[in-house]
Amino acid sequence: MTNLTRWDPFREMTQLLDDTFFTGFTGVLPRNGSLVPALDLSETADAYHIEMAVPGMTADQLNITFENNVLTISGEITQSSDRKERQYHVTERRFGRFSRSIRLPNQIHPDRIEARLENGVLTVTVPKAEEIKPRKIAVNVAQ
Repeated sequence: MTNLTRWDPFREMTQLLDDTFFTGFTGVLPRNGSLVPALDLSETADAYHIEMAVPGMTADQLNITFENNVLTISGEITQSSDRKERQYHVTERRFGRFSRSIRLPNQIHPDRIEARLENGVLTVTVPKAEEIKPRKIAVNVAQ
């Protein structure tokens, strides 16, 4: 017997993400006007790199955790105290709490994860374990 399932484009997009090496993104699609800081995820031979735009934030306003191979970056972007005294004509910046989670592969060094905040960009470096780094294998010539 065939099961009918209602088509859901968000489920389809989530399945695409689940089929890739990195899974478990949360907050990829903003819903209800929620705050979702932009991030870039890249890879080199030695590490995975996450860069997230967090303009105006300090290190104290950010919380980075790693548990069960999921790296979570959360925080709160606060409004300036004089906002109530002004009459705004355009408001495009968003304020509030946010959380982004990225599932990473098993072959990393969680104890060596580093985070750096510079010019409004948070950079998190996750070193790869030795067993997944590419290595060259020498070919011996028989004599």
